[in-house]
Amino acid sequence: MSTAPTRQTADPAPLGLFATALPAWLLGMINAGWYPPDNIGLLIAVVFAFGGGAQVIAGCLEFVGGNTLGFTGFTAFGAFWWSLALYLLFFHKGVAPAFAGWYFLLFGTVSLALWLGALKESRALQFFFLNITVSFVLAAFGHWFDSEICIVLGGYATLMLAVVSIYLAFAAIVNGANDRIVLPVGAAQSPPTGGL
Repeated sequence: MSTAPTRQTADPAPLGLFATALPAWLLGMINAGWYPPDNIGLLIAVVFAFGGGAQVIAGCLEFVGGNTLGFTGFTAFGAFWWSLALYLLFFHKGVAPAFAGWYFLLFGTVSLALWLGALKESRALQFFFLNITVSFVLAAFGHWFDSEICIVLGGYATLMLAVVSIYLAFAAIVNGANDRIVLPVGAAQSPPTGGL
């Protein structure tokens, strides 16, 4: 009697990480002051197509693979990107900046929970979630206190998030293709849960 061959699925983490990196880089450049807010249209397009869409798909695939951290992170941040695009396109009129600050802090709370959940994962993944948390907190402070410096610092934190996301995506692809560590991510303190 023969057994059915095992089916190996692809790792969705690189897709989710690239879907974090691209809109984060564009948003970071605007918030850091490299480009004026007039460029928001391209950001919104990338947010809808890649930041929201591809990231939620990656999250759903992490769910199928049983990775709670990857599922929660990718779907939550995919939902963030979609909600940010909708807010910027349609719903920003009449919203008090302090209220928008709470929006960013609430997503910062989600990312803080994910950072705590990643403390036994790779150092790079820990830094990824910590960086997202810092970016959200700076955005919240920038809105609460009408602080341009917090918005600019948040822009740079978001640029760093994009760099870390790209590195993690490259590491997942290159290390997976070579079946060994080529791009180090910092040893996990426990066996990795897969995916993110």
